[in-house]
Amino acid sequence: MKSIVVYWSMTGNTEGIANLIGVDCDANVLSVSEANVDEVLSYDNIILGCPAMGAEVLEEEEFQPFYDELSTKLNNQRIFLFGSYGWGDGEWMRNWEEDAKNKGLNLQAEGLIVNGDSSSIDQEKYEGFINAIKEN
Repeated sequence: MKSIVVYWSMTGNTEGIANLIGVDCDANVLSVSEANVDEVLSYDNIILGCPAMGAEVLEEEEFQPFYDELSTKLNNQRIFLFGSYGWGDGEWMRNWEEDAKNKGLNLQAEGLIVNGDSSSIDQEKYEGFINAIKEN
């Protein structure tokens, strides 16, 4: 199965997590500004990463429009969500997961949230996330 990680990062925390996932899953890694929805649709596993922004929402200028367009064109590809935050309690991820489910997306795992950078990853949750991506 082909995998791609598409992410948006402001401070580099989500980018670091994206690159780690890319290595551990043998996935292509692109920032959302480099990604093309039609190209992303050619992958079996689509791993999306965005940090919590503002009032615990997705980044609104680049990532949210990409996600909105992608979510209308998916054909049962396996979807995985991740991101970082520095405050709050992960509400943005719960809202994102709920939105994905309401849109009928094929979510395969609980969203991976990291408070800070990749050095703060809960290893047990990360291994579960990576194993879900690697499952056929």
